[in-house]
Amino acid sequence: MRNLSLLAFLFFTFVSCSTVKTNETANSNLSFTLLNSVEIPFNKEFKNTVVGGLSSIDYDPKNDLYYFISDDRAVYNDARFYTAKIHLGSNKIDSIAFKNIVFLKNAAGEKYSSWEKQPDKSIDPEELRYNPKTKTVVWSSEGARIMSKDFSVLQHPAVHTATTEGNFINTFNLPANLNMQKEEKGPRNNSVLEGITFNKNYTTLYTNIEEPLYEDDTEASITKGGLIRLYAFDIKSRKNTAQYGYLLDPIAHQPNPAAGFAVNGVSAIQYYGKDQLLVVERSYSVGKQACTIKVYLCNFSKATDIKHIASLQNHEFTLASKKLILNMDDLGIFIDNIEGVTFGPKLSNGKQSLLFVSDNNFSDKQKTQVLLFEVD
Repeated sequence: MRNLSLLAFLFFTFVSCSTVKTNETANSNLSFTLLNSVEIPFNKEFKNTVVGGLSSIDYDPKNDLYYFISDDRAVYNDARFYTAKIHLGSNKIDSIAFKNIVFLKNAAGEKYSSWEKQPDKSIDPEELRYNPKTKTVVWSSEGARIMSKDFSVLQHPAVHTATTEGNFINTFNLPANLNMQKEEKGPRNNSVLEGITFNKNYTTLYTNIEEPLYEDDTEASITKGGLIRLYAFDIKSRKNTAQYGYLLDPIAHQPNPAAGFAVNGVSAIQYYGKDQLLVVERSYSVGKQACTIKVYLCNFSKATDIKHIASLQNHEFTLASKKLILNMDDLGIFIDNIEGVTFGPKLSNGKQSLLFVSDNNFSDKQKTQVLLFEVD
């Protein structure tokens, strides 16, 4: 699956003075087939914690074990991640059994404070990946940028390394354009580090922001997309080595009412092959309960490294290419807030599996879904 020759299927996007041009060639043969989905019950309890807000999924093939991080800001329970077994039978999910819970700790060895009580000492977990080479986990916090008359918080996003027991090891050196700022520059609130994935050899880590930096572009709208950045980090030095531009789709559906909230951004990424990522775009509009989830094959082998470009406006550069592989609207089932993706084990028919998880935001109006796909 990962040895397919994909270069013939790429298209290249050029940006100059806010003008976007695309040239798309033949379709890729890559496809995903839904096998089944399982819903984790609302307010399910495991070891005296609420299983909810699952915003990532990762698979450890050696131990046949899955990792889920909860984006609980230590409001319902302490900041944490879970491990679980997902039992597959006849090429479908039979059951999900949670095995352990791990509480995350800061550099001082303390659990993170509740966002409602001490927001400056809290955390916003978004993504977690297991590194089998070091037997550690890497996880991201989205940070916060809240500027109001009565309440303000500036909390930088972060990427941390921890033991599988949740103990802090180190942190990555994030570039300055990821620092939260009082003025409208840098990341937008709740739109920062959403996805993490390792390359095949665990020498590079990729992450992404969900929506554009203030200085790069406006947010996606019904009529236009938005330019976001993908970031590459060297695992050994934990330093940012490259950045690439990626163009979001417009918002999928008009909100109802028309002035209501609507968003499209990248909620998860998964390494696919050299210079290639699976990119999950999640679009939500008020008035439509389901999300529109699109999975793209992204290639940045010929994209410009924009690390030293302070603003993407009025600059000429080559974006990463993207090719639509799956629009979950076509599945004919309700799809919620997908925030995690991982390759799983080989199926009984020998084909590769791919799993997604949705974040229910601890709301009884949303669902925690685990979806299983077959990869062709």
